Amino acid sequence: MKVNKYGVLLAALAVAVTGCRGGEPEGDGEVSAPGVTSDPCPEAVNEDNGCIYLGTISDLTQGPFAALGVPITDSQEAFWNRVNEDGGIGGYDINTTEYVKDNLYNPETHKQVYGEISGDVLALAQTLGSPTTLAIVPDMERDEMVGAPASWTSLWAFEDAILESGASYCVEGMNAVDYMVENEDIGSVLAIGFPGDYGGDGAAGAEIAAEANDLDFTNVETAPGQEAQAGAVSAVVRQQPDLVLLGTGPTETAVIVGEAAAQGYQGRFIGFGPTWNPALLDSPAADALQSLYWQSGYWGPYGTDTPGHQAMRDALGDIDATDGHTAGWAWSYPLKAALEEWLEGDYDKSRAGLLEAVQSLETIDYEGMLPEEAGNRAGEPNETIFRQSLISEVDPEAPTGVTIMQDFFVGPTAESYEFDGACFEG
Repeated sequence: MKVNKYGVLLAALAVAVTGCRGGEPEGDGEVSAPGVTSDPCPEAVNEDNGCIYLGTISDLTQGPFAALGVPITDSQEAFWNRVNEDGGIGGYDINTTEYVKDNLYNPETHKQVYGEISGDVLALAQTLGSPTTLAIVPDMERDEMVGAPASWTSLWAFEDAILESGASYCVEGMNAVDYMVENEDIGSVLAIGFPGDYGGDGAAGAEIAAEANDLDFTNVETAPGQEAQAGAVSAVVRQQPDLVLLGTGPTETAVIVGEAAAQGYQGRFIGFGPTWNPALLDSPAADALQSLYWQSGYWGPYGTDTPGHQAMRDALGDIDATDGHTAGWAWSYPLKAALEEWLEGDYDKSRAGLLEAVQSLETIDYEGMLPEEAGNRAGEPNETIFRQSLISEVDPEAPTGVTIMQDFFVGPTAESYEFDGACFEG
């Protein structure tokens, strides 16, 4: 057989350019994507495996969600370590500790640190925050980078590269209002939250449900920070709404609930997922929270009895648990499923191929933390949006201070709503 020496030379150069990335995936084709190497990971669990590096951009020090970002990041490290202890994926271990960046919950910082790691990672194990992640979506699209968000804005259903899990804030707002209508005699709803794609998205869903149920609705935007809540507290005390929906951080939740109760408010608060932290039970607002506050959620809290929750607790061991840990674990399943599909299936072994694998997913095994259909990425957004959420009550005896009172449900508003874009942009 005649050998083409130029073809051999080009092949050798291609290997050099990719830094010998690849290894021997179970699917067809050599891996040539950034962040993938045939060398083992640092401190590898499986020395014979190659390494896939995933990036993390989180709120780790001084932003309003640092109390969530740190446990989310710790839990994701434990999740992927469990994957490695089970043999890895397609001949690779997964590393989430080499490229970890603090975004300070600042969009400009988020964009800056994304640029620092984007050439060294295959995908993002975490990109925390809605406004912060929005700052890098154009860059992710350019780079064909997929990522798991640490947020629940309804916009993610319309972004192919974002691997969201659970109901959006918008759906959460719809379901919270419908739940109250079904279980209580209410006539008015007040939404208080950060502007934009967190508080604004939840408020938009609440307004849609309030209109569907012929309820009075008011929205009050508030800034982060303990000292910035006087206007929000005043609105609660002045309007005396039957239901107050909170789209804030835990600090703001304690101030609003505690001070409104101290000034005589005795209605119902329901907080979206990021509003809660078990440390609030050690705050001056603890009694008011136990009396007036319910916690909306996307999956069961830390102590819930599912195989996924049990695997998480086993992996994390004896810790001061928060539902940031729960979220970090649950958010990791879609990327795991995508990597399995990509490495074991007939896809181009590049970032573009991984994105194609993401878009082929119809179910995801969340080990019971979410229904499998919550992982559908293969249809139009209105068909695939997950519309179920939960309601928990404050329980000081529970690992994270809350216990499910209403398991997965979907209200009539979310069930019938036609999603054609992000709710907060409507």
